[in-house]
Amino acid sequence: MASPPPCRPRSAPCRSPPPPEPPLRVKVVGLFTSSSFQRAKSAAESLKSNYPSKFEDPIIVPLQEFAWDQYLQEKKRELKNEIWEYSSYVMCFVNDQLLGDAADLQKWAHKMWDIVDVKPPELYEALTVDYSAKYLRDTKHDFVFLDISIDFHPIGRLIFELYSDTCPKTCRNFQVLCTGKAGYSQSGIKLHYVGSIIHRVVPNGWIQGGDIAYGKGDDGESIYGPTFEGS
Repeated sequence: MASPPPCRPRSAPCRSPPPPEPPLRVKVVGLFTSSSFQRAKSAAESLKSNYPSKFEDPIIVPLQEFAWDQYLQEKKRELKNEIWEYSSYVMCFVNDQLLGDAADLQKWAHKMWDIVDVKPPELYEALTVDYSAKYLRDTKHDFVFLDISIDFHPIGRLIFELYSDTCPKTCRNFQVLCTGKAGYSQSGIKLHYVGSIIHRVVPNGWIQGGDIAYGKGDDGESIYGPTFEGS
């Protein structure tokens, strides 16, 4: 009797390789004058540089102070107050999921991707100064400031960005009243915000000032006269 043919192993069914994982998206949003923003920006850029196929180009969103405060409030509502005590000046996201601040992003980059940040704090301070100057210069807008005091005790500085390309006359008036270069009006009022008062404060809303005549909000003077057509 003939012996049975040897068993042949069955060939494995052909399987297509799994699709490649999509690259990760890192987003950094923060106050552009903060060194922590620069730390987070550097970490995001290092991840892309070291793993170009694993990460998309990072999304970097610098914000001025008022815009950052507004963004933070919106995120608090969106996240249902999960970040109520968030005290950093930067938020870092991976695929739109909040990771945390700059330190959290650096820890994640170290733990998951073996990236260690060895830059000294002094370097980040210098980078912040350079970045801030370039950011403001690139806006092509003028900036002025007012120093605010309560009972003659300084409490901080307000910085204003003037959109002179949109409202040139109004911005010019505000700029000159901040500097005091116009001297006095025909009625003898000093054309300068120095010493003027904030006559209205709306909690969690806004403040009003600028009445350099009587400080009540119903009078004033401009460099063009008592009134002028806004533009």
